[in-house]
Amino acid sequence: MPVRGAPTARKLRLGAELRKLRERAGLTVTEAGRLLGVRQAQISNMEAARFGVSSDRIRTLAHHYSCTDSSLIDALAHMATQRHRGWWEEYRGILPNALLDLAEMEHHATALHTAYTAHIPGLLQIPDHAREIFRQGIPQAPPPEVEHRTSHRIKRQAVLHRAQPVPYRTVIHEAALRIRVGGPDVARAQLRHILEMSEHPHITVRVIPFDVGAFPGSGQSVTFACGPVRQLDTVHLDQSHGPVLLDAEAQLERYRLLLMRMEAVALPPEQSRDHILRIARHL
Repeated sequence: MPVRGAPTARKLRLGAELRKLRERAGLTVTEAGRLLGVRQAQISNMEAARFGVSSDRIRTLAHHYSCTDSSLIDALAHMATQRHRGWWEEYRGILPNALLDLAEMEHHATALHTAYTAHIPGLLQIPDHAREIFRQGIPQAPPPEVEHRTSHRIKRQAVLHRAQPVPYRTVIHEAALRIRVGGPDVARAQLRHILEMSEHPHITVRVIPFDVGAFPGSGQSVTFACGPVRQLDTVHLDQSHGPVLLDAEAQLERYRLLLMRMEAVALPPEQSRDHILRIARHL
């Protein structure tokens, strides 16, 4: 069994799910190792993603753990077989690993739901808008890093343009739409781009207007990545000190409800497009 390098968030999630299966079965690491005829350390290393794990081993573990959820087992086995290097690997050692993990999460998602109150969603940003956002970082990034971050953000948008694009729903507060990032010309181009993207059948854009007042989730930037099964959903929170990934069931349920409530107070898609158009005309 080969030793892995620094594990990605996706591989860490696979290991965490194996640990959950073992704990639900009421087994210790030692007991699981005895059932499989391996040392305790091997179980620990698989759960910590220090070792790779084959799809056959996943199915063997699930059998010994008395897991009968075939959809979950198939999804975990599929995760174990995906070892190809994604485009984001070209940025390893150049950008923070958390940005690479975000791109990998979006690439494998079966659907993406986002909510933004102070920023335009990264998957809908144009290069000039993204570049200006990165120029405003603290501490200020040097020009090469700004360009690396900008190109990485734009490449992430491939999930919306591939042959089988990821279904994408987003809620954007009016405040984010009115901030003139990069000046009026860039701001108008950004809003036109959102309008164009919202015409795609797999993309839904909804706007929360100022008139709504207070609403659940104000002040947050949330990305909810749907997995192949509900247990493998992931929440990505964009915090000032760095991104946070959540996958505990209680956390997932909280953000499912939060996004549902934010959509409930937002304008319908057609009215949202009209609202964006009015804002663009007054920039």
